[in-house]
This record gives sequence, structure tokens and C-alpha cells, in this order.
Amino acid sequence: MTQASLFRRITDFANRADPYPLYEELRRTPVLHEEEDGPYVISSYWDIEGLLHDPRISSDAANLAAAGDELAEAQSTGLPPSFLRLDPPEHDRLRRIANSAFGPPHKPRRIESMRGELHEIVGGLIDGFGDAREIDLVDQFAYPFPVTVICRLLGVPREDEPRFRSWVDPLVASLDPETRESADEEFVKAAQEARMQLGMYLAGLVEQRTKDPQDDMLSDLADSSGPEGAMTMMEVMSTAVLLLIAGHETTVNLITNGMLTLLRHPDVLRRLREDPGLAANIVEELLRYEPPVQIVPQRTCIADIEVRGVTIPKGSRIWLMLAAGNRDPERFKHPERFDPDRGDIQHLGFGSGIHSCFGAPLARLETQIALSELARRLDNPRLVEDPPPYRQNAVLRGPRHLRIAFDDRR
Repeated sequence: MTQASLFRRITDFANRADPYPLYEELRRTPVLHEEEDGPYVISSYWDIEGLLHDPRISSDAANLAAAGDELAEAQSTGLPPSFLRLDPPEHDRLRRIANSAFGPPHKPRRIESMRGELHEIVGGLIDGFGDAREIDLVDQFAYPFPVTVICRLLGVPREDEPRFRSWVDPLVASLDPETRESADEEFVKAAQEARMQLGMYLAGLVEQRTKDPQDDMLSDLADSSGPEGAMTMMEVMSTAVLLLIAGHETTVNLITNGMLTLLRHPDVLRRLREDPGLAANIVEELLRYEPPVQIVPQRTCIADIEVRGVTIPKGSRIWLMLAAGNRDPERFKHPERFDPDRGDIQHLGFGSGIHSCFGAPLARLETQIALSELARRLDNPRLVEDPPPYRQNAVLRGPRHLRIAFDDRR
């Protein structure tokens, strides 16, 4: 098997259920260049971490488009890029403003103060299973939970929450490497239209919050007036779109991957049922073992960079294989073992560097509560289908459905 076919197999949907043996093969060539105009693929933990902190690696959408990513160029029209797809200093300015509405030091208890509401939402979803003894965890729990949370955090009216699925799905699909490569004009237009529709809807909410501020993130973003200055209306909209997508889709996968892993490790599930305090360790190990974001494909070199003796030329695209790095034996002992007692879990599940996951505190808390309550309230839960059917997306990897049977609901 050639190295080129190895990487194609990793992005091939046929291997979505278990890409980890392929990641192991990939690590034997830590810097893989598939074809002349293709990306450089990095799979070692230390190399990935170093590049995530390297200022010569650009996240700017304009640089990505210049490197040949047509979909990135198409998506850069309409709303301005979110700070996730900008470089310093503009990235730093927008992220600091956004963070002032999200967490410390300005809103130190915004996330922690939601703990009671998160328990209430989770409890209501589990109660909603009714008399059923078999459920689809994705459709009935893992999807509605985080979308409800992020909508309430931003200040989206509850009656509007169902509308987001039709907008979020094409935007998330556009992150998939294979989809990006084969994207036709219709697909590009659909992603553009979804992003604009979502932005326009949020613009109406921002306008309302400008006139009548509430205790929510949209009000804070619209009224930002610190030393960094204020966001423009377009920047508020773009930031809100980012938070809705990033705050939802990755958490769906983290919860689903987490429950799937626990059902495959019943001893750990039993321990969690008996000791909910174990949830924090379990979530950190899940972020290493089954990360919801497997690949970071949107990076560009703005200078020549040498990695393991290979010179990556200026203008080249780089794909960072986070999931491969998370199971790198150069970094972790027994990396293929799911071990919530692992003492050193400095994973790449939330990335690293200036673009590390903005919503990590919320995602951690949501998943800890979700998994501990599922473990406590479902009696003898078990998988109906293993492996379950997976989403098409190779970047945001997780089951599309997860059928679970159980004997009773406590």
C-alpha cells in the first residue's frame, strides 16, 4: 500500500468507524506529502503541538484561499470570517472581546452559574424517553442538549431553536476534507446561503438586544465597550454564528463518542454510576481517546518551515491530525487503552495555542453532566448496534445514530 493511498483511506467514509489503525500507520511517516499540490499531513503529537503554536502557520481564510481552497474563498464572502479564521492581531482583538462576554475575568461565573440549568435540561431529556426501552441517543439526547444550551447562552428564543438544524448541517458538512475536494457550485452556494441566513437571523436578535439588553452573550457582544473597542454589527453576527456551530456540533460528538466508549467499557460505566466525581477524568481521557475534532485541515504556511527534516514551502497547506497525535506512543503510555485514571492527559482534543477551543469550559461541563446522569439513570444500558452508523464528516467525527437499549429509567 502506498503512502498516498493510506491518507485517502483515512478520509474514506468506509473507514470512519475505526480510523485508528490507519492513524498508527500514518505516524510512521510523520510528515506525509501526498501529491505535489496537496497538503502536508502531520501526525506526531509533538509536531502538531509545535505547529499549533507556530506564528508561521496561518489560520487566515484569505491565505487558505490563496493556497487553493476554493470553498474557503467562497465562504469568505458575505459575513466576515470569524476570529477562528483570522491571525493576530485581529484574531486576538476579537477573541478578547468575545471572551469578555463568555468567561473570566469579566464573566467569571457565566458557565458555572448554568450548572443547575444544565442538570434541568438533561433531566428533562431523559424523562422524555418515557416508557421507551430503546432510544437513539443522538436524536433524542446528544443533539438537542447542546443546541438548547448554546441558544440559551446567546439568548435565542426557545421557539426558534428547531430552525438551526437546517442552517447548521450544510455549514458543518463544508468542514469535511472529502466534501471540500468534491464540492460543486450547488454545495458551495448552499453553505454560503446557510451562513448568511443564520447571520441575518442573528442580526435581528442583535438589533433587539441593542435596544433592550438582556443577561445573555448577544447583549454583551452588542454592547462591548472595553479597551479593545466594540465589535461591528457584522463581527457580532460572525462571532455568534461561530459560537452556535462550534458550541453545538463538537459537543454532540463528544457526548455520543463518550457514551459509546463507556458502553464498550462497562467497568468504567459502573464506576461512573457509583462515583459521579469521576466524570471530569473520564471526559479528559475521552478528549484524548475519541476526540470530536479529529483533523485541523485549515492551516497555511506563510514561511518555509522544517519539520523532521522535511521543508514545507511557504504557501503550502497543512493538515494536523489531532486524533493521530492523541494516540502517539512517543507522548502517551499505552495510547490505545482507554484509561480514566491516566495521570497525564495533556491531549489535543481542544487544540492548543491561540486557537484552542474557545468553548472548552462549557463543553467539559455539558459532557460531564450528560454522561454522569445517563450512567445514573439508565438501568443496564447496552448497544443495539456496534459499530453504529457514522456521520460522513472526517473532521468532526461521531456516530450519526447511537441506538441504546436499557431495562428501566431511574
